[in-house]
Amino acid sequence: MNALASLTRSYLTRSLKPFEFKSEYDGRLNYGSCESLGLYVHIPFCKQLCSFCPYCKELYNAEKMNRYIDSLIKEIQMVGKKYRKKRVTSLYFGGGTPALASDRIGEIISVINEYFIITEGIGVELHPDNINPETLSKLKAAGVTKISIGIQSFQDKFLSVLGRKRFDREKMAEALKKADFETVSMDFIFALPNQTFEDLKSDIELAFASGANHVAIYPFIDFTFTKSSLKAMKKSEKRELLDKITLYCQKKGYRRDSIWTFSNDPSAKYSSMTRENFLGFGCSATTLLKKQFKINTFDVEEYCKRIRSGKLPTSLTLRFTLRQRMVYWLFWTAYSTKVDSRDFEKFFGVPLEKYYGRELEIAERLGFITSNNGVYEMTLKGAFYYHYYENYYTLAYIDKMWGIMRKEAFPDMISLS
Repeated sequence: MNALASLTRSYLTRSLKPFEFKSEYDGRLNYGSCESLGLYVHIPFCKQLCSFCPYCKELYNAEKMNRYIDSLIKEIQMVGKKYRKKRVTSLYFGGGTPALASDRIGEIISVINEYFIITEGIGVELHPDNINPETLSKLKAAGVTKISIGIQSFQDKFLSVLGRKRFDREKMAEALKKADFETVSMDFIFALPNQTFEDLKSDIELAFASGANHVAIYPFIDFTFTKSSLKAMKKSEKRELLDKITLYCQKKGYRRDSIWTFSNDPSAKYSSMTRENFLGFGCSATTLLKKQFKINTFDVEEYCKRIRSGKLPTSLTLRFTLRQRMVYWLFWTAYSTKVDSRDFEKFFGVPLEKYYGRELEIAERLGFITSNNGVYEMTLKGAFYYHYYENYYTLAYIDKMWGIMRKEAFPDMISLS
């Protein structure tokens, strides 16, 4: 697993140099010239800690969450005041369960609006338990336009193995009908033990019947540091399942806007991942800029302490080589199933084909992509192998980094070779 990720990284970056994340705190975030910039805010509190979830989270405590949000607002102010008011594409709240902070979401957005102009809407992740008129009304009043609900499955047999409680789907649908958000996305997990195409098809149709206009079908990944006892599905079964559900959604006329997402409304979008640049605020939040990638500490108390000292809560920073940044750009742009060579050239100032023409030609010959006027689009086969490699990448790199950072607030260095 590590060998495949390492070999691919070395080949595509044309270097044996690993990704080296160092604790070089300098407080500089040069985002002023970014033409396309997104914002992300992390709220790491949950009423229940799901064993399969790898994200930075801890049990909800009202007093601790309020102290955290006070620090979060200060971080936003520290970063935002560096430049004149900046146009950004979008703002997403993730977690954890951000809706637990629904009483203060409006306050956070108000502070963000002092420094940034949001042009494509505001999204918030919710647990099914949060889908009630009171919470939805607070989010609407705060300016939220998109919500994403972590359903995982409508079926008791899968909720049980995931350690999730049953919820009232009809009550949820009624609350959503009255709320009228621009995008209502529902998240599901695929490749669970004994999961079939009929199971996933049923979940997708129930989602659209319950008020969703967008669905995300994420693969189950067995992170080493989670307490989940679930075993990953075999490669052949996973590919068959992904292909079947993709073909079914396409036959129904649902628009595919990423590897895992489909919508029955062309205007419905929900993705905090496909951004050329973004600023992240809060515990574990990451910031991606032209020449650097930084990640905040995972420790809530240490996060608040660093903010009180007047410093950013940066734990580690990666300084990109040009090829590393190109590979990162290509990997996450490809998440949308398409890469436009004109976007690459606009971002880097050089033609895509000059750097990766041979690789693109090989990918097309192998049936992973098709090309048309400089736009490279994944085939079904390509989408599966993207997923397959993304699984390797996640376990070789993200699993290692997050595993260390969950234990150490400010490690000296992490080398991902």
